[in-house]
Amino acid sequence: LPVCVYFLSSLSLRKLDPVICHSLYAGIENVESSIQSYINLNMHKSYQYLSMSTFYNSYQKNRPGFTKLYKEMSDRSFDDAIELIRHVTRRGGQVDFRAISQHPNSVANSKLKLEEDELHSLGIALDVEKTLTDGATHVHYEATHGRPHDPQTAHFVEEKFLGRQAESIRKVSGYVNDLSKIMNNPDPSLGVYLFDQYLEKQ
Repeated sequence: LPVCVYFLSSLSLRKLDPVICHSLYAGIENVESSIQSYINLNMHKSYQYLSMSTFYNSYQKNRPGFTKLYKEMSDRSFDDAIELIRHVTRRGGQVDFRAISQHPNSVANSKLKLEEDELHSLGIALDVEKTLTDGATHVHYEATHGRPHDPQTAHFVEEKFLGRQAESIRKVSGYVNDLSKIMNNPDPSLGVYLFDQYLEKQ
């Protein structure tokens, strides 16, 4: 990268070399497209979780625990997208917001199919969490194996996403396992109701 050099004359601050100063360094340019894809993914999954939360907040379903769970997951994915945008711009990159709206998995192009029962919705959530983890793993791989490396981005993804995603997968898979046992009963309605109350208190 060119170095910005300035010379202080007796009258004014004069630039000697007409170069553009920026904060790009290391391998951020190598991972910028991967981060853009991960931003798109988080925005889409935030919308998907929000739709699931709204579905269970209706008077027909009336599941405040599932509503709370999916609203929290929606907020988290949206906040993660904002954090990724800040990371890219802090490092001198740019985020193409047109790519978010034109992506095949974008909010505008999404056709979400909501499942009728709670167990299937948890299965969808578990798949979403694994997809988000795969996206973070891909960004981390690009940051560590690209030339040049970008250790700061690798550390950011590892600290912000990977550990938390592992815990989220463990938690949701536990919910799936518990609810599947409840649904295996001849009349699971009371068990599902109590499970929903449990989620509301978390």
